[in-house]
Amino acid sequence: MKKKELPLDDFLLDLRRKGFKFADDVIGFIYFGKQYTAASDSIIKAAIEITLKTQKEFDGSFYISLLESLKHNNIHSRNHAFKYAEKIGLLTI
Repeated sequence: MKKKELPLDDFLLDLRRKGFKFADDVIGFIYFGKQYTAASDSIIKAAIEITLKTQKEFDGSFYISLLESLKHNNIHSRNHAFKYAEKIGLLTI
């Protein structure tokens, strides 16, 4: 059975419960990136996760750059986003 994917709002609340407390300007920037790139929630969430894993905090410029790269490379799923991040040397999975 496939696990139901959380909408972006719930994902951000879940991160908050786990100790990642984003300021309002960061939340606004996350949604700006979503609108700017027209990315799906799954790609936005993957970009947030990859940003946090590689930068150890939320780095807005890294996040936007990653979103642009994912869009440019036609990445449309969380799984492919993480494989792409590994391929370009951002993550070791």
